Amino acid sequence: MRLLTEAEYKATMEPEPVPIGPDDEPPFDFWPYFDVIPEADLQGHDFSGGTVTYAWHMPQGNLQHVLVNCERNNVFLVVVLDLTRNTVLGHYLLDIMAV
Repeated sequence: MRLLTEAEYKATMEPEPVPIGPDDEPPFDFWPYFDVIPEADLQGHDFSGGTVTYAWHMPQGNLQHVLVNCERNNVFLVVVLDLTRNTVLGHYLLDIMAV
């Protein structure tokens, strides 16, 4: 499990991400990775519902950001998928009210 720094997370973003439809299946099963993320990385937030409302494709880097909803509004656990290698690059705790 790799908790990304803010700089590492921002480096995976692109200026024109493509939204992924709510009915689209993930490119591979990332949930085993999600299930073993250390509690300390979650900073007390509850993501146990496993609900994904938003996902974005970063076409230049062939990455996908999957935003797992927290029980608290405006906080997401972003799981960054490397679509070239079919692996998880890492995760990042995103509080959009703090941005």
